[in-house]
Amino acid sequence: MSNSYRLSIAHINDTHSNFEPTQVKFSLLEQGQTYQLSTRSGGYARLGYQINQARQQAKQQQKPFLFLHGGDSFQGTLYFREFQGQANSHLLNLLSPDAMVLGNHEIDAGNSPVKAFLNRIEFPLLAGNMDLSQEDETKQSKLRDHPQLLDYCVKDQIAKPLIKPFYDTHMAIIGITLDQMPLIARPDPDTLFVNAIETTKRTIAALHKQGIKHIIVLSHLGLDQDKELAEKVDGISAIIGGHSHTLQGQFADIGLSDMPYGETVNNTPIFHAGKYAETLGLVELTLDENGRVSHFDGDNFFMLDDTIDVTCDNEANIAEPLKIALCQKLAQHKNMLGSQQDDNIDAVIASQYRPALIALENQILAHIPKDFVHTRLPSKHFPHGSEIAPWVSRSMFKATQPHEPKLDFALHNAGGVRQSLNKGQLSVADVLGRILPFELPLVTYQIQGKYIVEMLESAINAATNNGVIGTGAGSFPYPYGIRYSYDGKQASGQRIVNIEVYQQEQWQPLHPEQLYIGVSSAYTASGREGYDAILKAIWQQPIANKTLPEAFIDFVNQYGYKIGQQQILNINYISHR
Repeated sequence: MSNSYRLSIAHINDTHSNFEPTQVKFSLLEQGQTYQLSTRSGGYARLGYQINQARQQAKQQQKPFLFLHGGDSFQGTLYFREFQGQANSHLLNLLSPDAMVLGNHEIDAGNSPVKAFLNRIEFPLLAGNMDLSQEDETKQSKLRDHPQLLDYCVKDQIAKPLIKPFYDTHMAIIGITLDQMPLIARPDPDTLFVNAIETTKRTIAALHKQGIKHIIVLSHLGLDQDKELAEKVDGISAIIGGHSHTLQGQFADIGLSDMPYGETVNNTPIFHAGKYAETLGLVELTLDENGRVSHFDGDNFFMLDDTIDVTCDNEANIAEPLKIALCQKLAQHKNMLGSQQDDNIDAVIASQYRPALIALENQILAHIPKDFVHTRLPSKHFPHGSEIAPWVSRSMFKATQPHEPKLDFALHNAGGVRQSLNKGQLSVADVLGRILPFELPLVTYQIQGKYIVEMLESAINAATNNGVIGTGAGSFPYPYGIRYSYDGKQASGQRIVNIEVYQQEQWQPLHPEQLYIGVSSAYTASGREGYDAILKAIWQQPIANKTLPEAFIDFVNQYGYKIGQQQILNINYISHR
Protein backbone atom coordinates (compact mmCIF):
# COMPACT_ATOMS: atom_id res chain seq x y z
CA MET A 1 0.00 0.00 0.00
CA SER A 2 1.29 3.46 -0.88
CA ASN A 3 2.23 5.75 1.99
CA SER A 4 0.39 8.59 0.23
CA TYR A 5 -3.29 9.09 1.01
CA ARG A 6 -5.67 11.34 -0.93
CA LEU A 7 -8.84 12.87 0.48
CA SER A 8 -11.42 15.20 -1.12
CA ILE A 9 -13.33 17.63 1.10
CA ALA A 10 -16.22 19.97 0.41
CA HIS A 11 -16.93 22.43 3.21
CA ILE A 12 -19.26 25.27 4.19
CA ASN A 13 -19.76 27.27 7.38
CA ASP A 14 -21.92 30.04 8.89
CA THR A 15 -24.70 29.43 6.39
CA HIS A 16 -27.28 31.07 8.69
CA SER A 17 -30.41 29.75 6.95
CA ASN A 18 -29.49 31.25 3.55
CA PHE A 19 -31.19 28.51 1.58
CA GLU A 20 -31.64 30.64 -1.52
CA PRO A 21 -28.92 32.54 -3.44
CA THR A 22 -27.78 35.73 -1.71
CA GLN A 23 -26.76 39.08 -3.13
CA VAL A 24 -23.01 39.46 -3.71
CA LYS A 25 -21.01 42.37 -5.11
CA PHE A 26 -17.71 42.40 -6.95
CA SER A 27 -15.62 45.13 -8.52
CA LEU A 28 -13.49 45.01 -11.67
CA LEU A 29 -10.93 47.50 -12.91
CA GLU A 30 -11.09 48.16 -16.64
CA GLN A 31 -9.00 50.85 -18.37
CA GLY A 32 -8.50 52.77 -15.13
CA GLN A 33 -12.19 52.73 -14.21
CA THR A 34 -13.75 50.61 -11.45
CA TYR A 35 -17.07 48.88 -12.19
CA GLN A 36 -19.39 47.24 -9.67
CA LEU A 37 -20.93 43.91 -10.60
CA SER A 38 -23.92 42.73 -8.59
CA THR A 39 -25.48 39.29 -8.77
CA ARG A 40 -26.50 36.38 -6.54
CA SER A 41 -24.49 33.36 -5.48
CA GLY A 42 -24.94 30.08 -3.69
CA GLY A 43 -27.97 28.72 -1.93
CA TYR A 44 -28.69 25.11 -1.05
CA ALA A 45 -29.86 23.96 -4.48
CA ARG A 46 -26.59 25.10 -6.09
CA LEU A 47 -24.57 23.74 -3.18
CA GLY A 48 -26.35 20.42 -3.60
CA TYR A 49 -25.41 20.23 -7.29
CA GLN A 50 -21.74 21.13 -6.76
CA ILE A 51 -21.31 18.89 -3.72
CA ASN A 52 -22.80 15.97 -5.63
CA GLN A 53 -20.43 16.67 -8.54
CA ALA A 54 -17.46 16.63 -6.17
CA ARG A 55 -18.75 13.48 -4.48
CA GLN A 56 -19.15 11.65 -7.81
CA GLN A 57 -15.73 12.76 -9.04
CA ALA A 58 -14.09 11.44 -5.88
CA LYS A 59 -15.94 8.16 -6.29
CA GLN A 60 -14.73 7.81 -9.88
CA GLN A 61 -11.16 8.50 -8.76
CA GLN A 62 -11.57 6.06 -5.86
CA LYS A 63 -10.83 8.70 -3.26
CA PRO A 64 -12.59 9.12 0.10
CA PHE A 65 -14.87 12.16 0.20
CA LEU A 66 -16.08 14.29 3.11
CA PHE A 67 -18.67 17.05 3.17
CA LEU A 68 -18.35 19.07 6.40
CA HIS A 69 -20.26 22.00 7.92
CA GLY A 70 -18.32 24.38 10.19
CA GLY A 71 -21.31 25.39 12.33
CA ASP A 72 -23.91 28.17 12.58
CA SER A 73 -26.66 26.80 10.39
CA PHE A 74 -29.24 28.57 12.58
CA GLN A 75 -30.51 32.18 12.54
CA GLY A 76 -29.91 34.69 9.76
CA THR A 77 -33.02 34.77 7.53
CA LEU A 78 -36.77 34.64 7.59
CA TYR A 79 -36.57 30.92 6.99
CA PHE A 80 -35.29 30.49 10.51
CA ARG A 81 -37.69 33.04 11.98
CA GLU A 82 -40.65 31.25 10.39
CA PHE A 83 -39.62 27.61 10.80
CA GLN A 84 -37.31 27.66 13.86
CA GLY A 85 -34.78 25.10 12.63
CA GLN A 86 -37.13 22.65 10.91
CA ALA A 87 -36.12 23.84 7.44
CA ASN A 88 -32.45 23.80 8.47
CA SER A 89 -32.46 20.14 9.41
CA HIS A 90 -34.60 19.10 6.42
CA LEU A 91 -32.45 20.85 3.82
CA LEU A 92 -29.16 19.87 5.44
CA ASN A 93 -30.29 16.26 5.31
CA LEU A 94 -30.76 16.70 1.55
CA LEU A 95 -27.13 17.87 1.29
CA SER A 96 -25.96 14.77 3.24
CA PRO A 97 -23.12 16.16 5.38
CA ASP A 98 -20.72 13.70 6.96
CA ALA A 99 -20.69 15.91 10.06
CA MET A 100 -21.44 19.37 11.39
CA VAL A 101 -19.92 21.11 14.41
CA LEU A 102 -22.12 22.92 16.94
CA GLY A 103 -22.03 26.69 16.37
CA ASN A 104 -22.90 29.37 18.89
CA HIS A 105 -26.09 30.33 17.05
CA GLU A 106 -27.39 26.79 17.31
CA ILE A 107 -27.60 27.36 21.05
CA ASP A 108 -28.78 31.00 21.08
CA ALA A 109 -32.07 30.01 22.70
CA GLY A 110 -30.77 27.31 25.02
CA ASN A 111 -30.58 23.56 24.58
CA SER A 112 -34.14 22.93 23.48
CA PRO A 113 -33.68 23.95 19.79
CA VAL A 114 -30.54 21.81 19.69
CA LYS A 115 -32.55 18.83 20.92
CA ALA A 116 -35.18 19.38 18.20
CA PHE A 117 -32.41 19.68 15.58
CA LEU A 118 -30.76 16.45 16.77
CA ASN A 119 -34.08 14.64 16.56
CA ARG A 120 -34.43 15.56 12.89
CA ILE A 121 -30.92 15.32 11.41
CA GLU A 122 -29.50 12.23 9.72
CA PHE A 123 -25.82 13.09 10.31
CA PRO A 124 -23.74 13.53 13.48
CA LEU A 125 -23.48 16.87 15.28
CA LEU A 126 -20.05 17.23 16.84
CA ALA A 127 -19.48 19.18 20.05
CA GLY A 128 -16.42 17.50 21.50
CA ASN A 129 -15.82 20.03 24.27
CA MET A 130 -19.46 20.34 25.39
CA ASP A 131 -19.66 18.74 28.83
CA LEU A 132 -23.13 17.37 29.59
CA SER A 133 -22.13 15.39 32.67
CA GLN A 134 -24.02 17.76 34.99
CA GLU A 135 -27.15 17.90 32.85
CA ASP A 136 -30.49 17.59 34.59
CA GLU A 137 -31.67 14.07 33.72
CA THR A 138 -35.35 15.00 34.06
CA LYS A 139 -35.59 17.95 31.67
CA GLN A 140 -37.22 17.63 28.27
CA SER A 141 -34.31 19.25 26.41
CA LYS A 142 -31.79 16.71 27.68
CA LEU A 143 -28.96 16.26 25.14
CA ARG A 144 -26.77 13.74 26.94
CA ASP A 145 -26.50 10.35 25.21
CA HIS A 146 -28.38 11.52 22.12
CA PRO A 147 -27.38 9.13 19.30
CA GLN A 148 -26.69 12.00 16.83
CA LEU A 149 -24.43 13.95 19.23
CA LEU A 150 -20.71 13.43 19.78
CA ASP A 151 -19.94 15.50 22.88
CA TYR A 152 -17.27 15.47 25.61
CA CYS A 153 -16.34 12.19 27.24
CA VAL A 154 -15.83 13.07 30.89
CA LYS A 155 -14.36 9.68 31.77
CA ASP A 156 -11.49 10.00 29.28
CA GLN A 157 -11.52 13.84 29.15
CA ILE A 158 -11.57 13.81 25.36
CA ALA A 159 -13.87 14.72 22.50
CA LYS A 160 -15.89 11.77 21.26
CA PRO A 161 -14.50 11.25 17.74
CA LEU A 162 -16.25 10.28 14.53
CA ILE A 163 -14.19 7.39 13.15
CA LYS A 164 -14.28 6.51 9.45
CA PRO A 165 -12.45 3.86 7.41
CA PHE A 166 -9.56 5.42 5.47
CA TYR A 167 -7.67 3.19 3.03
CA ASP A 168 -5.74 0.68 5.17
CA THR A 169 -6.28 2.66 8.35
CA HIS A 170 -8.88 4.96 9.95
CA MET A 171 -9.57 8.68 10.02
CA ALA A 172 -10.99 10.64 12.95
CA ILE A 173 -13.08 13.80 12.83
CA ILE A 174 -13.45 15.72 16.07
CA GLY A 175 -15.70 18.74 16.58
CA ILE A 176 -14.47 21.62 18.73
CA THR A 177 -16.53 24.71 19.45
CA LEU A 178 -16.10 27.92 21.44
CA ASP A 179 -15.28 27.30 25.07
CA GLN A 180 -16.48 30.89 25.66
CA MET A 181 -19.97 29.77 24.65
CA PRO A 182 -21.73 31.16 27.77
CA LEU A 183 -20.34 34.60 26.85
CA ILE A 184 -21.72 34.59 23.33
CA ALA A 185 -24.79 32.31 23.38
CA ARG A 186 -27.33 30.96 25.87
CA PRO A 187 -26.60 27.35 26.72
CA ASP A 188 -28.58 25.92 29.61
CA PRO A 189 -26.87 26.52 32.97
CA ASP A 190 -26.12 22.80 33.35
CA THR A 191 -24.21 22.72 30.04
CA LEU A 192 -20.48 23.40 30.29
CA PHE A 193 -17.78 23.96 27.68
CA VAL A 194 -14.28 22.63 28.29
CA ASN A 195 -11.11 24.35 27.12
CA ALA A 196 -10.85 23.86 23.34
CA ILE A 197 -7.06 23.57 23.11
CA GLU A 198 -6.61 21.18 26.03
CA THR A 199 -9.51 18.99 24.87
CA THR A 200 -8.03 18.75 21.37
CA LYS A 201 -4.58 17.97 22.72
CA ARG A 202 -5.84 15.11 24.93
CA THR A 203 -8.07 13.76 22.15
CA ILE A 204 -5.25 13.60 19.62
CA ALA A 205 -2.99 11.87 22.14
CA ALA A 206 -5.72 9.27 22.77
CA LEU A 207 -6.26 8.75 19.02
CA HIS A 208 -2.54 8.30 18.46
CA LYS A 209 -2.52 5.57 21.10
CA GLN A 210 -5.17 3.80 19.01
CA GLY A 211 -2.96 4.13 15.94
CA ILE A 212 -5.17 6.81 14.33
CA LYS A 213 -3.05 9.62 12.92
CA HIS A 214 -5.26 11.08 10.20
CA ILE A 215 -7.28 13.59 12.21
CA ILE A 216 -9.55 16.38 10.97
CA VAL A 217 -10.66 19.04 13.45
CA LEU A 218 -14.06 20.47 12.53
CA SER A 219 -13.96 23.78 14.36
CA HIS A 220 -16.28 26.64 15.25
CA LEU A 221 -13.65 28.85 16.85
CA GLY A 222 -12.92 31.48 14.20
CA LEU A 223 -9.74 31.88 12.18
CA ASP A 224 -7.62 33.49 14.93
CA GLN A 225 -8.40 30.76 17.44
CA ASP A 226 -7.92 28.11 14.75
CA LYS A 227 -4.40 29.46 14.23
CA GLU A 228 -3.76 29.30 17.96
CA LEU A 229 -5.12 25.76 18.08
CA ALA A 230 -2.85 24.65 15.23
CA GLU A 231 0.15 26.37 16.82
CA LYS A 232 -0.33 24.79 20.25
CA VAL A 233 -1.51 21.31 19.28
CA ASP A 234 0.62 18.95 17.21
CA GLY A 235 -0.84 16.16 15.12
CA ILE A 236 -3.86 17.88 13.52
CA SER A 237 -3.98 16.90 9.86
CA ALA A 238 -6.27 19.80 8.88
CA ILE A 239 -8.75 22.21 10.42
CA ILE A 240 -12.08 22.89 8.73
CA GLY A 241 -13.34 26.04 10.41
CA GLY A 242 -16.11 28.56 10.85
CA HIS A 243 -17.44 31.39 13.06
CA SER A 244 -15.36 34.33 11.75
CA HIS A 245 -17.07 34.44 8.31
CA THR A 246 -13.62 34.37 6.69
CA LEU A 247 -13.47 34.12 2.92
CA GLN A 248 -10.06 32.63 2.24
CA GLY A 249 -8.59 32.97 -1.22
CA GLN A 250 -7.04 35.43 -3.65
CA PHE A 251 -9.96 37.68 -4.58
CA ALA A 252 -8.26 41.10 -4.74
CA ASP A 253 -8.78 41.29 -8.51
CA ILE A 254 -12.56 41.24 -7.99
CA GLY A 255 -12.64 43.56 -4.99
CA LEU A 256 -12.81 41.01 -2.17
CA SER A 257 -10.43 39.46 0.35
CA ASP A 258 -6.85 38.59 -0.45
CA MET A 259 -5.54 35.85 1.82
CA PRO A 260 -4.26 32.30 1.48
CA TYR A 261 -6.76 29.49 1.11
CA GLY A 262 -5.56 26.84 3.52
CA GLU A 263 -3.26 29.04 5.59
CA THR A 264 -0.82 26.65 7.24
CA VAL A 265 0.30 26.89 10.87
CA ASN A 266 2.54 24.24 12.47
CA ASN A 267 2.12 21.99 9.41
CA THR A 268 -1.69 22.19 9.74
CA PRO A 269 -3.68 23.81 6.90
CA ILE A 270 -6.77 25.74 7.99
CA PHE A 271 -9.76 26.04 5.66
CA HIS A 272 -12.70 28.47 5.91
CA ALA A 273 -15.46 29.08 3.34
CA GLY A 274 -16.88 32.56 3.96
CA LYS A 275 -20.53 32.87 4.95
CA TYR A 276 -24.22 32.60 4.06
CA ALA A 277 -23.83 29.63 1.66
CA GLU A 278 -22.43 32.08 -0.92
CA THR A 279 -19.32 29.99 -1.46
CA LEU A 280 -18.24 26.38 -1.35
CA GLY A 281 -14.80 25.23 -0.31
CA LEU A 282 -13.38 22.37 -2.37
CA VAL A 283 -9.99 20.90 -1.56
CA GLU A 284 -7.99 17.75 -2.22
CA LEU A 285 -5.48 16.75 0.44
CA THR A 286 -2.49 14.49 0.07
CA LEU A 287 -1.44 13.03 3.43
CA ASP A 288 1.46 10.86 4.51
CA GLU A 289 1.23 7.82 6.76
CA ASN A 290 1.65 10.00 9.86
CA GLY A 291 -1.38 12.11 9.00
CA ARG A 292 0.56 15.15 7.86
CA VAL A 293 -0.69 17.03 4.78
CA SER A 294 2.15 17.03 2.27
CA HIS A 295 0.18 18.87 -0.42
CA PHE A 296 -3.26 20.33 -1.00
CA ASP A 297 -5.02 21.84 -3.96
CA GLY A 298 -8.27 23.75 -3.64
CA ASP A 299 -10.09 27.05 -3.18
CA ASN A 300 -13.39 28.72 -2.42
CA PHE A 301 -15.89 29.03 -5.25
CA PHE A 302 -18.88 31.29 -5.87
CA MET A 303 -21.92 29.90 -7.70
CA LEU A 304 -23.24 32.82 -9.74
CA ASP A 305 -26.53 33.77 -11.34
CA ASP A 306 -26.57 33.94 -15.12
CA THR A 307 -27.65 37.61 -14.87
CA ILE A 308 -25.16 40.20 -13.58
CA ASP A 309 -25.89 43.92 -13.07
CA VAL A 310 -23.04 46.31 -13.97
CA THR A 311 -22.80 49.86 -12.60
CA CYS A 312 -20.19 52.59 -12.25
CA ASP A 313 -20.18 55.66 -10.03
CA ASN A 314 -18.88 57.90 -12.81
CA GLU A 315 -20.90 56.60 -15.74
CA ALA A 316 -24.67 56.80 -15.98
CA ASN A 317 -24.77 54.67 -19.12
CA ILE A 318 -22.31 51.87 -19.75
CA ALA A 319 -21.95 50.62 -23.30
CA GLU A 320 -23.53 47.20 -23.76
CA PRO A 321 -20.38 45.59 -25.25
CA LEU A 322 -18.42 46.69 -22.18
CA LYS A 323 -21.10 45.25 -19.86
CA ILE A 324 -20.94 41.93 -21.70
CA ALA A 325 -17.13 41.89 -21.53
CA LEU A 326 -17.12 42.62 -17.79
CA CYS A 327 -19.72 39.91 -17.09
CA GLN A 328 -17.70 37.41 -19.11
CA LYS A 329 -14.54 38.38 -17.25
CA LEU A 330 -16.22 37.76 -13.90
CA ALA A 331 -17.86 34.51 -15.00
CA GLN A 332 -14.52 33.20 -16.31
CA HIS A 333 -12.69 33.95 -13.06
CA LYS A 334 -11.04 30.84 -11.65
CA ASN A 335 -13.18 31.00 -8.50
CA MET A 336 -16.54 31.13 -10.26
CA LEU A 337 -18.93 28.28 -10.84
CA GLY A 338 -22.27 28.49 -12.60
CA SER A 339 -25.90 28.46 -11.54
CA GLN A 340 -26.47 24.71 -11.98
CA GLN A 341 -28.69 23.40 -9.22
CA ASP A 342 -30.21 20.32 -7.66
CA ASP A 343 -33.80 20.59 -8.89
CA ASN A 344 -35.15 18.43 -6.08
CA ILE A 345 -33.75 20.75 -3.38
CA ASP A 346 -35.00 23.78 -5.28
CA ALA A 347 -38.50 22.26 -5.51
CA VAL A 348 -38.57 21.51 -1.77
CA ILE A 349 -37.65 25.12 -0.92
CA ALA A 350 -40.17 26.53 -3.40
CA SER A 351 -43.09 24.35 -2.34
CA GLN A 352 -42.60 23.82 1.39
CA TYR A 353 -40.88 26.95 2.68
CA ARG A 354 -40.87 29.83 0.22
CA PRO A 355 -44.62 30.68 0.27
CA ALA A 356 -44.48 31.78 3.90
CA LEU A 357 -41.95 34.49 3.03
CA ILE A 358 -43.61 36.09 0.02
CA ALA A 359 -46.08 38.30 1.94
CA LEU A 360 -43.31 39.92 3.99
CA GLU A 361 -41.29 40.62 0.85
CA ASN A 362 -44.22 42.58 -0.55
CA GLN A 363 -44.25 44.99 2.41
CA ILE A 364 -41.93 47.77 1.20
CA LEU A 365 -40.61 50.17 3.85
CA ALA A 366 -38.47 52.63 1.89
CA HIS A 367 -36.20 53.16 -1.07
CA ILE A 368 -32.55 53.13 -0.01
CA PRO A 369 -30.57 55.50 -2.28
CA LYS A 370 -27.13 53.89 -1.88
CA ASP A 371 -25.39 50.82 -0.53
CA PHE A 372 -24.54 50.82 3.18
CA VAL A 373 -21.72 48.36 3.80
CA HIS A 374 -21.71 46.40 7.03
CA THR A 375 -18.24 45.49 8.20
CA ARG A 376 -17.80 44.45 11.80
CA LEU A 377 -14.47 46.23 12.33
CA PRO A 378 -13.08 49.53 11.04
CA SER A 379 -10.60 49.04 8.22
CA LYS A 380 -8.56 50.95 5.65
CA HIS A 381 -11.54 51.16 3.31
CA PHE A 382 -14.06 51.78 6.12
CA PRO A 383 -12.14 53.71 8.82
CA HIS A 384 -15.30 54.31 10.86
CA GLY A 385 -16.47 50.72 10.49
CA SER A 386 -20.00 49.69 9.63
CA GLU A 387 -22.11 52.16 7.67
CA ILE A 388 -25.40 50.61 8.79
CA ALA A 389 -24.83 49.67 12.47
CA PRO A 390 -24.89 53.33 13.64
CA TRP A 391 -28.28 53.75 11.95
CA VAL A 392 -29.52 50.71 13.84
CA SER A 393 -28.38 52.35 17.08
CA ARG A 394 -30.13 55.56 16.04
CA SER A 395 -33.34 53.61 15.46
CA MET A 396 -33.05 52.13 18.97
CA PHE A 397 -32.60 55.64 20.35
CA LYS A 398 -35.67 56.99 18.54
CA ALA A 399 -37.80 54.01 19.59
CA THR A 400 -36.80 54.41 23.23
CA GLN A 401 -37.21 58.20 23.64
CA PRO A 402 -41.01 58.04 24.14
CA HIS A 403 -40.47 55.58 27.01
CA GLU A 404 -37.40 57.30 28.45
CA PRO A 405 -37.27 61.05 27.65
CA LYS A 406 -33.92 61.47 29.49
CA LEU A 407 -32.19 58.95 27.24
CA ASP A 408 -28.55 59.84 26.47
CA PHE A 409 -27.30 57.18 24.09
CA ALA A 410 -27.89 53.89 22.29
CA LEU A 411 -25.29 51.16 21.86
CA HIS A 412 -25.38 48.07 19.68
CA ASN A 413 -22.83 45.37 18.85
CA ALA A 414 -21.61 44.72 15.31
CA GLY A 415 -22.63 41.05 15.36
CA GLY A 416 -26.26 42.00 15.91
CA VAL A 417 -26.34 43.38 12.35
CA ARG A 418 -25.97 40.53 9.90
CA GLN A 419 -25.71 42.01 6.41
CA SER A 420 -25.20 45.21 4.46
CA LEU A 421 -28.10 47.44 3.45
CA ASN A 422 -28.34 47.40 -0.33
CA LYS A 423 -29.50 50.15 -2.63
CA GLY A 424 -33.12 49.79 -3.74
CA GLN A 425 -36.42 48.80 -2.18
CA LEU A 426 -36.19 47.76 1.48
CA SER A 427 -38.88 45.32 2.60
CA VAL A 428 -39.96 43.98 5.97
CA ALA A 429 -38.51 40.66 4.84
CA ASP A 430 -35.10 42.30 4.29
CA VAL A 431 -35.03 43.64 7.84
CA LEU A 432 -36.41 40.59 9.63
CA GLY A 433 -34.71 38.03 7.44
CA ARG A 434 -31.33 39.50 6.50
CA ILE A 435 -30.27 42.59 8.40
CA LEU A 436 -31.69 42.15 11.91
CA PRO A 437 -32.90 38.56 12.24
CA PHE A 438 -32.62 38.41 16.04
CA GLU A 439 -35.85 39.43 17.78
CA LEU A 440 -34.14 40.89 20.82
CA PRO A 441 -36.01 43.11 23.28
CA LEU A 442 -34.66 46.60 24.00
CA VAL A 443 -33.37 47.32 27.50
CA THR A 444 -32.75 50.72 29.09
CA TYR A 445 -30.25 51.18 31.91
CA GLN A 446 -28.64 53.88 34.04
CA ILE A 447 -24.87 53.66 34.37
CA GLN A 448 -21.90 55.75 35.44
CA GLY A 449 -19.66 57.22 32.74
CA LYS A 450 -16.59 55.27 33.87
CA TYR A 451 -18.40 52.00 33.23
CA ILE A 452 -19.38 53.13 29.73
CA VAL A 453 -15.68 53.68 29.04
CA GLU A 454 -14.83 50.31 30.55
CA MET A 455 -17.54 48.61 28.50
CA LEU A 456 -16.42 50.16 25.20
CA GLU A 457 -12.77 49.27 25.68
CA SER A 458 -13.52 45.74 26.86
CA ALA A 459 -15.84 45.08 23.91
CA ILE A 460 -13.26 46.38 21.39
CA ASN A 461 -10.45 44.43 23.07
CA ALA A 462 -12.59 41.30 22.69
CA ALA A 463 -13.48 42.09 19.07
CA THR A 464 -9.84 42.64 18.07
CA ASN A 465 -8.11 40.15 20.41
CA ASN A 466 -6.13 43.02 21.92
CA GLY A 467 -4.71 41.40 25.03
CA VAL A 468 -7.63 39.00 25.40
CA ILE A 469 -9.01 36.02 23.52
CA GLY A 470 -12.33 37.24 22.20
CA THR A 471 -15.26 35.39 20.68
CA GLY A 472 -15.08 37.13 17.29
CA ALA A 473 -15.40 40.62 15.83
CA GLY A 474 -19.12 40.78 16.58
CA SER A 475 -18.64 42.55 19.91
CA PHE A 476 -17.38 45.79 18.33
CA PRO A 477 -19.61 48.63 19.67
CA TYR A 478 -21.49 51.11 17.48
CA PRO A 479 -23.16 53.97 19.40
CA TYR A 480 -25.57 56.80 18.78
CA GLY A 481 -25.42 59.81 21.10
CA ILE A 482 -21.84 58.94 22.04
CA ARG A 483 -18.65 59.34 20.06
CA TYR A 484 -15.28 57.97 21.07
CA SER A 485 -11.67 57.35 20.04
CA TYR A 486 -9.93 54.02 20.69
CA ASP A 487 -6.15 53.69 20.49
CA GLY A 488 -5.26 50.02 20.59
CA LYS A 489 -1.58 50.76 21.12
CA GLN A 490 -2.16 52.26 24.57
CA ALA A 491 -1.99 50.30 27.81
CA SER A 492 -5.01 48.29 28.89
CA GLY A 493 -7.52 50.52 30.64
CA GLN A 494 -6.31 53.63 28.79
CA ARG A 495 -7.38 52.87 25.22
CA ILE A 496 -10.50 55.05 25.12
CA VAL A 497 -8.60 58.30 24.67
CA ASN A 498 -11.55 60.60 24.04
CA ILE A 499 -15.27 60.16 24.61
CA GLU A 500 -18.16 62.60 24.37
CA VAL A 501 -21.92 62.45 24.83
CA TYR A 502 -24.49 64.51 22.92
CA GLN A 503 -26.53 66.54 25.39
CA GLN A 504 -28.41 69.82 25.07
CA GLU A 505 -27.77 69.78 21.32
CA GLN A 506 -23.99 69.75 21.62
CA TRP A 507 -21.13 67.34 22.22
CA GLN A 508 -19.88 67.41 25.80
CA PRO A 509 -17.16 65.43 27.61
CA LEU A 510 -18.42 62.28 29.30
CA HIS A 511 -17.75 62.48 33.06
CA PRO A 512 -16.66 59.29 34.85
CA GLU A 513 -18.88 59.74 37.93
CA GLN A 514 -21.95 61.13 36.18
CA LEU A 515 -24.97 58.91 35.53
CA TYR A 516 -26.21 58.38 31.99
CA ILE A 517 -29.18 56.50 30.56
CA GLY A 518 -28.62 54.17 27.62
CA VAL A 519 -30.46 51.59 25.56
CA SER A 520 -29.10 48.35 24.14
CA SER A 521 -30.45 45.00 23.04
CA ALA A 522 -31.17 42.41 25.71
CA TYR A 523 -28.19 40.44 24.41
CA THR A 524 -25.72 43.26 25.03
CA ALA A 525 -27.44 44.22 28.29
CA SER A 526 -26.76 40.70 29.58
CA GLY A 527 -23.02 41.49 29.60
CA ARG A 528 -21.85 39.03 26.96
CA GLU A 529 -18.85 39.42 24.63
CA GLY A 530 -16.88 41.95 26.68
CA TYR A 531 -19.88 44.00 27.78
CA ASP A 532 -19.74 42.75 31.38
CA ALA A 533 -19.30 46.33 32.73
CA ILE A 534 -22.92 46.97 31.72
CA LEU A 535 -23.89 44.76 34.66
CA LYS A 536 -22.64 47.56 36.95
CA ALA A 537 -25.64 49.66 35.90
CA ILE A 538 -27.72 51.21 38.69
CA TRP A 539 -30.82 49.67 37.09
CA GLN A 540 -31.98 47.90 33.94
CA GLN A 541 -35.50 48.04 32.56
CA PRO A 542 -36.81 46.18 29.47
CA ILE A 543 -39.08 48.11 27.10
CA ALA A 544 -42.37 46.30 26.68
CA ASN A 545 -43.46 45.23 23.20
CA LYS A 546 -40.47 46.66 21.32
CA THR A 547 -37.77 44.53 19.72
CA LEU A 548 -34.64 45.54 17.84
CA PRO A 549 -35.96 44.81 14.32
CA GLU A 550 -39.27 46.50 15.15
CA ALA A 551 -37.39 49.65 16.19
CA PHE A 552 -35.53 49.72 12.89
CA ILE A 553 -38.71 49.10 10.88
CA ASP A 554 -40.45 51.97 12.71
CA PHE A 555 -37.47 54.25 12.09
CA VAL A 556 -37.32 53.48 8.37
CA ASN A 557 -41.07 54.04 8.08
CA GLN A 558 -40.73 57.50 9.62
CA TYR A 559 -37.23 58.64 8.70
CA GLY A 560 -36.18 56.44 5.79
CA TYR A 561 -35.59 59.53 3.67
CA LYS A 562 -32.76 60.57 6.01
CA ILE A 563 -30.77 57.41 5.40
CA GLY A 564 -28.32 58.25 2.68
CA GLN A 565 -28.30 61.98 3.32
CA GLN A 566 -25.50 61.68 5.84
CA GLN A 567 -23.10 59.21 7.45
CA ILE A 568 -22.95 58.79 11.22
CA LEU A 569 -19.28 59.10 12.22
CA ASN A 570 -19.02 58.30 15.91
CA ILE A 571 -15.85 56.19 15.96
CA ASN A 572 -12.15 56.98 15.59
CA TYR A 573 -10.20 53.72 15.74
CA ILE A 574 -6.46 52.98 15.85
CA SER A 575 -5.54 49.30 15.60
CA HIS A 576 -2.98 47.69 17.88
CA ARG A 577 -1.54 45.66 15.00
